[in-house]
Amino acid sequence: MKQTRLLIARHGETEYNSRGLLQGRGIDAPLNKKGVRQAELLAGYLSGYKADIIFTSSMVRSIETAKPFIRNNDISHYSDKSLDEMDFGKYEGEKIADIQKQIDKIQNRWAGGDVDYKIDGGESPKEVFERASGFMLPVIKKNINKTMIFILHGRLIRILLSSWLEKGLSQMHEIEHANGAVNYLKFRNDDFEAVYLNKTSHLVE
Repeated sequence: MKQTRLLIARHGETEYNSRGLLQGRGIDAPLNKKGVRQAELLAGYLSGYKADIIFTSSMVRSIETAKPFIRNNDISHYSDKSLDEMDFGKYEGEKIADIQKQIDKIQNRWAGGDVDYKIDGGESPKEVFERASGFMLPVIKKNINKTMIFILHGRLIRILLSSWLEKGLSQMHEIEHANGAVNYLKFRNDDFEAVYLNKTSHLVE
């Protein structure tokens, strides 16, 4: 049976992650020391899958996470802005603990089904899904029987997987995502199947 293997990983840690700051499409932060090490460990793990192609967003933290893998493997690398993180608008760069009440209200609206709702100056979950999945699905369908790696972002991963695995965007909060974690999906007959989600065992030294 024809199928495509998808390894969707989250980028390594940045100082924004470490300090609990909201980091979306508007903040192009590099990896910190821990994030660089996570990228190296992730590369070692992903090398076992003998991938054919790797995609990253246009953001520094995504590209830097992919670099150790690209350096050690003969593989085509493509970067695209369609794979960038959600834009969190006016809350970009804010300490999450300081705006927790506002975030909870937004999350509750999304969980209640209002996935068109967006933060002032930002994007809605539906908009993010349409731009990212709109780019990825044609690419996936062109690479049947191949193994593809995508180095993406936390909220974006939640948005994609909740929809692709038929939970619905309103349930995206159920998708867990750690820095450097891997999600393994199979795509066949226009359907996605999760083999495992949010795997982090490869990050343990």
